[in-house]
Amino acid sequence: MYRESFTGKSCQPTDSADVLAIRPAQEADIPYLRDIYNYEIEHSTVIFDIHPKSLEDRLAWLGAHNCGNHPLLAAVADGRAVGYASLSPYRLLEAYHETVELSLYVDRAYRGRGIARKLMQAILDDARSRSDIHTVISVITSDNVASIYLHEKFGFTCCGTMREVGRKFGKLLDIVNYQLIV
Repeated sequence: MYRESFTGKSCQPTDSADVLAIRPAQEADIPYLRDIYNYEIEHSTVIFDIHPKSLEDRLAWLGAHNCGNHPLLAAVADGRAVGYASLSPYRLLEAYHETVELSLYVDRAYRGRGIARKLMQAILDDARSRSDIHTVISVITSDNVASIYLHEKFGFTCCGTMREVGRKFGKLLDIVNYQLIV
């Protein structure tokens, strides 16, 4: 388990917010992780999903992780999951087995505390410790400058932009593809 102290000014933390634990996600985390994901679906363009996810959907998602080369890590503070990072199959063809796609989200009330950086470090440390992961891919909406900055800080390189591939909130959106060989 990864533990580190942090402080934040964006909201008033309780005493338990002074310690952040990053660990494999558990079933008890799923309502919080679902809420984090659904907020982004409903209010942002950082994910191209359109319809909120149910608890059953997110439980199935958990079931597809933390086995093989697909970890799902939760950041826990204040007694609940406040963010997560996952490595999922990049494509379902066997030749892509050693390539994984990274997703990382932090609850809006906990942003600006370095949690995304800590999750990124933890998930990449996990990827580097495995012999069955060679490449980590991130597909990022081109206007998500915070995510682009974070990825570049960790050594990801941009491998290209795909123009107007998704439509959300009536707007055509570009994606940028980032890659890291681990």
